[in-house]
Amino acid sequence: QLQLVESGGGLVQPGGSLRLSCAASGFTLDDYCIGWFRQAPGKEREGVSRIRASGGSTKYADSVKGRFTISRDNAKNTVYLQMNSLKPEDTAIYYCAASRFRLCVLAGSFDYWGQGTQVTVSS
Repeated sequence: QLQLVESGGGLVQPGGSLRLSCAASGFTLDDYCIGWFRQAPGKEREGVSRIRASGGSTKYADSVKGRFTISRDNAKNTVYLQMNSLKPEDTAIYYCAASRFRLCVLAGSFDYWGQGTQVTVSS
């Protein structure tokens, strides 16, 4: 069974950090392009970052550039999203997704999705 599971969300103060994890089972994450997305209440889903297959390039939304970093740990079959200097506007449910198209873009379609993890940035 192909599955993605996110973890690492929580409540953090503005300026704080969190690291989200996206663990895969049933397939090898490094063979897929992985994207992180978020959706805040009342807003459309937003593409945050992506990392292409086999150590490929990374891309970030302008709203998180310089603050978030996406990375892979192939030994753990996991992709991470390190989030620093968090702002209240980063509050959302964060999802990871996998695309079989190795050169995916955030605006494209993704084949597998996790259930999401809540990130709340508040004092």
